[in-house]
Amino acid sequence: MLINLSDVLTSEGMEQSREIPLEMTCFECRMGSFEILSKSPVSFLFTNEGPGKVKIRGGAELVFGTRCDRCLEEVPVALNLRFERIIAAPGTEDEEADELGLTENCQLDTETFVHNEILVNWPAKILCREDCRGICPVCGQNRNQRDCGCDTFVPDPRMAVIQDIFNKNKEV
Repeated sequence: MLINLSDVLTSEGMEQSREIPLEMTCFECRMGSFEILSKSPVSFLFTNEGPGKVKIRGGAELVFGTRCDRCLEEVPVALNLRFERIIAAPGTEDEEADELGLTENCQLDTETFVHNEILVNWPAKILCREDCRGICPVCGQNRNQRDCGCDTFVPDPRMAVIQDIFNKNKEV
């Protein structure tokens, strides 16, 4: 959805409040595609910050369906978006302003804006629980459900030369 910001950009001290329903049903990025399980409308507050500048404040609450990074179990991820950005009108040079790119008609694409905010706020690691033990690298068993008993010792390859010296000098 496009929101026209020309009134806010041209009227000093003007504020405009909007609540926009989010149309996206899935968040797509390099990491994959994540279904949006629940979402609240996105609230925006646009405030004129001087000639050709608008401060955008607001937020939304979203829940995504994804998988744990260690054990691959399904886990919902709640993301509480809160944002505050200053943007400038096209053709205005401002070092404080973010590069969000209003259209030439001074319109803001809310879906692209929210997509970028999700991308910035996406968690670095998603875990089903803090002490997730993950998947056994030998047999593939989920170690949160039961212990498989596999030997998962991996020798340090930097120590292989020293191990060879001990093996050569071993007396039988």
